[in-house]
Amino acid sequence: MLRRLVLPALLLASLATGVSAQPSPFDMSGERPADAPILQPPADTGSNAGPAEPIVTLKPPDDFKRFIIPFSALSLTGEVDERTWSVYLTPAQAQSAASLNFAYQNAIVVAPEASTLSIFVNGELAGEKPIGSAEAATPLSYDLKPGLLRAGSNDIRVKVRQRHRTDCTVESTYELWTEIAPESAFIRFSSGDSATLSSLDDVRAVGLDARGRTQFNLVVPGLQQPSRTAALMRLAQGMALRGQMPAQEFALSETMPELAKPGQMTALVGTAEEVAPFLERLPEGASSGPVAMFVRDGKTKSSVLVISGPDWSAVQEAIEGITQPMDRPSNVPRDVIATGRWQLPETPLVVTNARLRFSELGVETSEFTGRRFRTRFSVAVPSDFYADAYGDATLLLDAAYTDAVLPGSHIDIYINGNIASTIPLNSATGDILRHLPIKVTMRHFKPGPNLIEIEAVLSAEPDKACAPGTPASNDPRFALFDTSELRMPDFARIGRRPNIAAISGAAAPYRSDSAAVPLFLDRADEDTLSAAATFLARLAVAGGRPMLVEVITSPLAAGSRNAIFIGAMPQLPKTVLTQVGIDPARQMSWGNAEDTGRPDDTQKAIDEWRTRLSGGAWRNQVTGFQTWVKQEFDISLSSLRILPEAQAAYIPPESAGLVIAQGANPSDDATWTLLTAPTGKRLREGTAAIADVTRWQQLAGRVSAYEPATDKIEATPVAGFDFVQTQPPSLTNYRLIFANWLSSNIMVYALLLIVLSVLLGLATSSMLTRLGRRQ
Repeated sequence: MLRRLVLPALLLASLATGVSAQPSPFDMSGERPADAPILQPPADTGSNAGPAEPIVTLKPPDDFKRFIIPFSALSLTGEVDERTWSVYLTPAQAQSAASLNFAYQNAIVVAPEASTLSIFVNGELAGEKPIGSAEAATPLSYDLKPGLLRAGSNDIRVKVRQRHRTDCTVESTYELWTEIAPESAFIRFSSGDSATLSSLDDVRAVGLDARGRTQFNLVVPGLQQPSRTAALMRLAQGMALRGQMPAQEFALSETMPELAKPGQMTALVGTAEEVAPFLERLPEGASSGPVAMFVRDGKTKSSVLVISGPDWSAVQEAIEGITQPMDRPSNVPRDVIATGRWQLPETPLVVTNARLRFSELGVETSEFTGRRFRTRFSVAVPSDFYADAYGDATLLLDAAYTDAVLPGSHIDIYINGNIASTIPLNSATGDILRHLPIKVTMRHFKPGPNLIEIEAVLSAEPDKACAPGTPASNDPRFALFDTSELRMPDFARIGRRPNIAAISGAAAPYRSDSAAVPLFLDRADEDTLSAAATFLARLAVAGGRPMLVEVITSPLAAGSRNAIFIGAMPQLPKTVLTQVGIDPARQMSWGNAEDTGRPDDTQKAIDEWRTRLSGGAWRNQVTGFQTWVKQEFDISLSSLRILPEAQAAYIPPESAGLVIAQGANPSDDATWTLLTAPTGKRLREGTAAIADVTRWQQLAGRVSAYEPATDKIEATPVAGFDFVQTQPPSLTNYRLIFANWLSSNIMVYALLLIVLSVLLGLATSSMLTRLGRRQ
């Protein structure tokens, strides 16, 4: 009897020991200690401190889920649409049993009997269902077969085919939509240990929250020490490059935040003495050398990255161990832009003439039976791209359409949402198009990734008789083949100052700096440091490499180097505001009207009186004529000027919560970029908002202002700029630069043409008088 009681007791004791065992963390030396330290709140180190209470190890959660949609909203529109991106999983997550979960809702006009929603994981169909959830969101769950998920990147593709219930016109296709709420879409892993992060590579698995955002929390006990700022900025860049998420925010503080939140990762940074109060036990080796390892919190079971060492120089060495592997030479161009976390395939970077097949760009051969076909791909150009006034790319289209397609149908090409070309389909008997050349203006290209969309608008005789309830035709009327190509020509390459689009597209000119970039911060508080870390991390992702940073306390210390200035407007030196073209008179008053609740109507009243005194009707007629000339002939008033227009000082509007401005330094041999807001809090919030790739790609001009109320970015165009040499001298490149500049300055081109014509006439006349026969 005693033996029967003792054996179960021993068995239960062994099971309890197994449950409380902690996985071994990762450190930079490669050694794996026997157990991991447990994170604790700072302990009382006074003389009255009693013995430490025993650690209570909680049972890990039964499961773990990862949000997967990298957008604030996912809406699939039209008759065919799809989105593809990747999700990074740790080895433990890839090996765990998992299910894919989401909820969707669609427009009431979508016909469920002819519409489907499909989701693919790593190229395999994970689930498919007729679209029929117009009244409320319908949750779906699909078990993923073993071996489908893999450690590392996993491709997720969501695809819809939709048909209208009652209407067969092209216009009705704009009423079709299916939405998936980001907070409802996640992968659920059956093992709670899937949440554990064990190596630095697992930083890529930080994931998303329910809004599609990612936050890195840097807990730094010595945050207020200015000597540490540069290393912390370097750490933020390294973690951002590992994460590569579309909307990454950094929060720097001296206190431990709430752990186990989705889409967040916490890093504890400091010397062994500084981080000891946060830990039950220091990581092995932290007192003797640099350490960067994950440990588990004893209560929440979440993983925390500990970056420590005996002194700050050792901590810096540990930071370099995280960041250095993500570095690359500044003079080595990239082949692709890393967009996989929100758009697949990765975006190729074109730096000279190239021909790219649609199959390489992720466009598959498609046969289409409806009225409006649409597909998209992305191509990037470098930061010194200069062909926006004369250049043309060419689409060599392989497509086909049947005789059911009526004349008047057409194919439209869009670049970054702007119509670039239209090709009619006028054959009454159908046609097969083999490498049909379609020229698209490069006016709408900008540095960085550019979204190119192909839309076929098809009118057909069978659509005129559209009886409700009739089955959808399965006979394709249009086809697009993946043998189609995009041909990019040689284009001029030279940098321009100012040009905020070059910052958003490729972190220029800072990416190419091999020396440290001067960084001016008005204060070393949590808000300013968090904003600076978020901004520099976004620059690192845009440029594909981390940058060295040198913190300066005076604009004069920047010298002839490209510099960055970050801070609240009232605390900034007036020299910086003047150089980037911001009116210093607004330094103290910007944001006061909103803070006090009294709207600032002074500027509005001045504008109204100016309109009255100058003749509002006459001005409206002139403005209308200028708009008509611009639309019909692509000629603007600025292109008719001989000298550049004088650039007025920018006055930040009260509606703006954040302003990015750029200009030359006082000696006119370097670029200064300013990131500012009325207060430190709004600086932090605004920087986190523009760090989202959807807003980041809208930055342009000499000044870009983010307006939180409308969630829009207003860009002020550049009236005059300076050229900055970025390529070795070349007659071919100079010819292209000259051609683009003359195309932008029509009056100069016309005067030059007249002068050359007169000189040619005089030379011809002189030659004839000398060589001709006299009577």
